[in-house]
Amino acid sequence: MKAWILRKGAVSLDSMELVEVDTPTPGPGEILIRVRACSLNYRDQAIVRGVYLGGPVAQDIVPLSDGAGDVVAVGPGVTRFAVGDRASGIFFQHFYDGLPNPGVGPALGAAGAPGMLAEYVVLPEQGAVHCAASLTYEQAACLPCAGVTAWHALMAGPRPVSAGEHVLVLGTGGVSLLALQIAKAAGAHVIATSGSEDKRARVAAMGADATINYRETPEWGAEAARLSGKPGVEHVVEVGGAGTLAQSIAAVGFAGEIALIGVLTREGNTNPHGLMFKGASIRGIFVGSRAMAQALNDFIDMHGIQPVVDKTFPMADAKAAWAYQSSPDLFGKVVITL
Repeated sequence: MKAWILRKGAVSLDSMELVEVDTPTPGPGEILIRVRACSLNYRDQAIVRGVYLGGPVAQDIVPLSDGAGDVVAVGPGVTRFAVGDRASGIFFQHFYDGLPNPGVGPALGAAGAPGMLAEYVVLPEQGAVHCAASLTYEQAACLPCAGVTAWHALMAGPRPVSAGEHVLVLGTGGVSLLALQIAKAAGAHVIATSGSEDKRARVAAMGADATINYRETPEWGAEAARLSGKPGVEHVVEVGGAGTLAQSIAAVGFAGEIALIGVLTREGNTNPHGLMFKGASIRGIFVGSRAMAQALNDFIDMHGIQPVVDKTFPMADAKAAWAYQSSPDLFGKVVITL
């Protein structure tokens, strides 16, 4: 079978190769997935550049955490899947339910765990979920990291988003657009930011109730609060990091929550004192559990949500997919088809 391999010590795409390797066989409690599509996340850019957690990979790996396909064989003792089922892996292979904890296990697409950018992948049956029946493979491949992150931020916290509340999403990447779709399906009002007028129009067409051009409105946090018609929004899906956190604090309302996800910007004001006066909070989000992943897939089937696939690339052109995913043209998710 074909698989992409990122070589030990990699700091660029030059160290990623398409190779022929043996097709794996599932052992006890394992399933063999014929992968049909994979998607990229910002994390995958960092891993290739050698700047992800822990630095350059210490061993050869198959990249990408997000993929979907068909179960084509099962090992002895498997009960959760049968041949012919559609499945995708979960990001943390040992995080099944409950609160984040130290025992979540290895994350797909990094050292110590399988990666999905191969024609066939073996996973423990406990480390996979059934794909939403309403989605294509390409759409289903968008969910394991970005989708579960958005779901965790909005629906799996102490106070899930509810009808009539306001949600602020930053930018038009995969997490933000999936958060927009989840929030709208839950009956919330969504305010979205973008520095592109074209992208503002596109998120409005997706259902965003208001948009802000952050380039023209530097104090976009206060503008988001104003647009909510309240002292601030109930939920902020914060994907920017240090460079946007101060504005997110300005946007959030009394007893509201900022779901802290991103590290896209590393420099800025991270003083949290503005939260104190509102009784608001910041909750750290690092993807989520298998239970969250399955709940998301079920919710998608119930509400007819279709993840936004910006552009697809064939497996042989995977490096071009990495290049496009880091470009300013990105709107939603980049998918590699196998």
